[in-house]
Amino acid sequence: MSGLQTEFPFTLPKGYVDEDGTLHRTGVMRLACARDEIEPLRDGRVKENEAYATVIVLARVVTQLGTVSRITTKTIESLFVSDFSYLQDLYRIVNFQDPSILEALEPGTPFPRTSVEVG
Repeated sequence: MSGLQTEFPFTLPKGYVDEDGTLHRTGVMRLACARDEIEPLRDGRVKENEAYATVIVLARVVTQLGTVSRITTKTIESLFVSDFSYLQDLYRIVNFQDPSILEALEPGTPFPRTSVEVG
């Protein structure tokens, strides 16, 4: 019997460049729990701009990014737009769809738009 997969490795299309200029492309995202989506609603930044909730949620569920010691909202804010979009798509797939579709994709390639559309 196989257990539930709760962590998903990923490779960003471009990568996160830290303050020292080091490029980080590989990471791990864990499945979200209800608290990951509820807690950001209490944050003042979300009250000013609802879209900021996505930044907070991703900072909570991305558990590794290269050798970055701690993933924060600043880390997520500093991603290139293509990498931010990639993580949003990955979040939708692992939490709301069938994560087995990830096995068929090359690391770092964008997700097909048809496979990540959420009703």
